[in-house]
Formats: sequence, C-alpha cells, structure tokens
Amino acid sequence: MELSSLLNLQGELFLLLVVGAVLRKKKILPETAKDILTDLILYLVLPCNIIHSFRMEFNMEILKSAFVILMVSVLIQFLCMGLSRTLYNKEEPGRKKVFQYATLVSNAGFMGNPIAEGVFGAQGLMYASIYLVPLRIVMWSAGIACFTESSSTREVVKKVVTHPCIVAVYIGLVLMIGQLPLPEFLGMTIQTVGACTTPLSMILIGTIFADMELAGMVSKPVLRYTFVRLAVIPGIAFVGCRLFGIDRLITGVSVLLAAMPAGSTTAILANKYQGDVVFATKCVVFSTLMTLVTVPLWCLVL
Repeated sequence: MELSSLLNLQGELFLLLVVGAVLRKKKILPETAKDILTDLILYLVLPCNIIHSFRMEFNMEILKSAFVILMVSVLIQFLCMGLSRTLYNKEEPGRKKVFQYATLVSNAGFMGNPIAEGVFGAQGLMYASIYLVPLRIVMWSAGIACFTESSSTREVVKKVVTHPCIVAVYIGLVLMIGQLPLPEFLGMTIQTVGACTTPLSMILIGTIFADMELAGMVSKPVLRYTFVRLAVIPGIAFVGCRLFGIDRLITGVSVLLAAMPAGSTTAILANKYQGDVVFATKCVVFSTLMTLVTVPLWCLVL
C-alpha cells in the first residue's frame, strides 16, 4: 500500500474516532450508546462484513492460506500467553491482572478488521476473520481467567461456536467453498451493512475515549506495556513469518493484527473484578493512540 494511501486511511480512522468522542461529549450519544453500538457491531454489522469478505472465487490455494494464517494466529496467541505469564510476576495483583489480560487480548476484533481491509482489501479482511478465531477463544478462556477463575470448558466452547462473528465465518466458508450464489438483493444488503464496520467501530472507540481521563496517562509501566503490545509481539511475529517463508499477504495481516492495542474490554473487566481500572484505562487509551504512529511504520516494514 502506498504511504499516501495509508496516511489517508489513518486520517480517516482518526477523524471517525474524533466524531465518536465529540458526539459523546455533546451528549448526542448517551452513556448507553456504547453498549448499543457494541451489540450492533458484533451481532449484525461485523458478521455481514465477514460474510461479504468470503464472497470470492475459491481455489485450494486460498484454503491452504486460510489454514496457514490460522496456525500463525495460534502460535502468536501462545507467544502472548507466554509473555503474559513471565513479564509481570513482580507487579502488584491489581496491575498484574491488567497487564496479563491486555497482553493476551488485543483490540483486533474492532480495529483489526477495518485496517486489514483498508490495507489489503477483501482478501485481507477474509484472512483477518480467520486470524481472529483463536483470539476469541483465548479471550473467553485464558483472558477471563486473568481476572477470575477459569470458565468451564463447556461454557467456553458454547460461547465460541455460537459467537455471531464465528458463525459468520462458517457461513462465509460454505459460500466460498461451495461457490454458492446469493440473491442479488441479499448480497447487496449484506455488503451495504458490512460497509458500516469501519465508521461504527471507530465511532464506538471514540465514545470510549470521551469518557476516559487523559491526565497523567503516560508512565513507565504504560510505556513498557505499549512497547510489548505494539512492537515486541508483532516484531516476533514478523521475524517468525519471514524465517518460515510465509506468504507476504498472510505475514502482513498477521503482523498488523498482532500490532493492535489493548482490548477495550480490559478496563471493563478490571472494573468488574477488582483490577486497577485507572491503570487499565491508561493502557487502553495510550496504546490505541500510539497505533496512529506504529501501524504506518509496520506497513512500511511490510
């Protein structure tokens, strides 16, 4: 992707974020809007976007690539798990929970898809949807366990297999592998709704920003975490993909999604399960703002 196009994409994402923040500050979007937007994106808009991304000509090379990116994602999640269990043992319990969860669970579910689509097109979005499957599994198992006792295996499996975004992957795979046509009006509807993913996702993140205190946000622990999340993890992913000769598109999608900031759920769970919610908020805000710098840099490397 050309640098000018990438900067335009970053500018678009930033302006959408500002729109969300302004709408929240002006009370046009009330406090409850965050929950409504989250459900709207997760249960309708993002699944439509995922299904549309699979509507392409199918061949065995695509299936092979889908399997490769799935394996890369699994290995990256093991890397994140290892880092979360070894880097923060000297931290006090409230912060340790935050560090561990935020290292395991990024915001790739909201920010990753729009960026992958903007940089790599529809095929990039399709690969991103597959990449996110292991992340969602970890989010509901090892991720939740950072703050509380592990959920039962049955509960985790149920949440994963019935999640609307995972169901959308099933539907997309069936449509792609079977090369099944959809009625034109249905295909157009899915495409139109799915196209709302980027603006709604960034507006949602903007509403979250609007309610956060930015004063005193930068500290050594926050900087250290941000470096791990935005540089170390994608850096190791990049080196690993290059060493094993992984396809450039798969490498690009994997590295960019590995370079996403702390998941917005970090602060929500910290508040619910006696974590350091102020520190969690700082990690989410600062790491997200820093992606305005780090994502273009990673794109230049890729």
